[in-house]
Amino acid sequence: MATDGTVQDVLRQSAPQVLGSLVRRYEDFDACEDAVQEALLAASTQWPGQGIPENPSGWLYTVAARRLVDQLRSDAARRRREATVTALLPPDHHFEPGPDAENHQPDQDDTLTVLFLCCHPALSPSAQAALTLRAVGGLTTEQIASAFLTSESTMARRITRAKQRIKASGVPFRLPPDSELPGRLQVVLQVCYLIFNEGHTTTSGPELARADLAGEAIWLTREVHRLRPADGEVTGLLALLLLTDARRLARTHSDGTLVPLDRQDRTLWERAKIDEGIELLTGTLTGGPAGPYQLQAAIAAVHAEAEHARDTDWTQILDLYDLLHLAAPSPVVALNRIVAVAMVHGPLSALDQLDDLAGDDRLIGYHRLPATRAHLLEMAGEHRAARADYRLAANLATSPTERRYLEDRAERLVADSSH
Repeated sequence: MATDGTVQDVLRQSAPQVLGSLVRRYEDFDACEDAVQEALLAASTQWPGQGIPENPSGWLYTVAARRLVDQLRSDAARRRREATVTALLPPDHHFEPGPDAENHQPDQDDTLTVLFLCCHPALSPSAQAALTLRAVGGLTTEQIASAFLTSESTMARRITRAKQRIKASGVPFRLPPDSELPGRLQVVLQVCYLIFNEGHTTTSGPELARADLAGEAIWLTREVHRLRPADGEVTGLLALLLLTDARRLARTHSDGTLVPLDRQDRTLWERAKIDEGIELLTGTLTGGPAGPYQLQAAIAAVHAEAEHARDTDWTQILDLYDLLHLAAPSPVVALNRIVAVAMVHGPLSALDQLDDLAGDDRLIGYHRLPATRAHLLEMAGEHRAARADYRLAANLATSPTERRYLEDRAERLVADSSH
């Protein structure tokens, strides 16, 4: 009898390869993806009790191909499409899976090609993430909806629209040309990063984090790294996700309240992830100028290497933020850099720079702007002003856990000032 964990690992590994083989043969991503989902559902029901077949990819391919044939023949429109496609194929081409289908082995690993297709620039970031989790991660629509805290029907419509958009674009099922590869790979990494961030700090819902969603992002990034091991930014992103996720168990108390980085019990940090992340980062930083993900991973590594918060090398972190701001300038990077400025040069210098940043329209409504100002004001002893900004940040925060933490900080300052 196979364990559920083993079954899910095999399904996730096989799903994009089976999907790629089907799309190459039938040239209909939408229908093929639906058929693979049905095959995955059948496997997840049967395999735990019956055991994983000797050739799991062949089993999935056979079931998916049969479901696809049934779907193609289900109504007159489907039959017309089948006839049209058949007319374009060689005379000896048949839709029925052959007798050796269960022995099918993908002639190439299409995982990266499927990823590029799911992360097509024509799709919105949320659609890219949902379609990637379904087609490559092997998650059901229900699981994805749960991860993003929306209804299954809403998520189903989002995925359907994404597949229809891909179909309408007429994009061929192949890797992008070399000239487009770096930009398209960057989109893939951004989608993995987006999925991880939603898992690391959810934008809504009662929990601070979704470990399952963060785990999916790490798995997806591992797959990209397996296929592109020499790419520094791919390696950098994997290192960043591991180093960040290593702190997960220490980020909340047992009652679910948030614990800031400088107060976390570092014995709860997962040493294996830290060691792997640092090893990956060390190997990639020798390959030339560091990219944004590598620099972010380097900042996370400096935090991870400090035994206590007081041991953190903030000067090195500030230097890394300076490089990151040059490589990938953004208001969020600038905001994070200001925290490092406060730790190196004091809160007043940081507040001066924060005033300049506050005029950036991209930060309007972003709770971390007043939260950072509140923290700096608290460091400077300006508790009354700090309370007001903590309350403003709490009103803007979408995560209930972060909101409670910010409200508690404001109330604590009220209590301290009354003594």
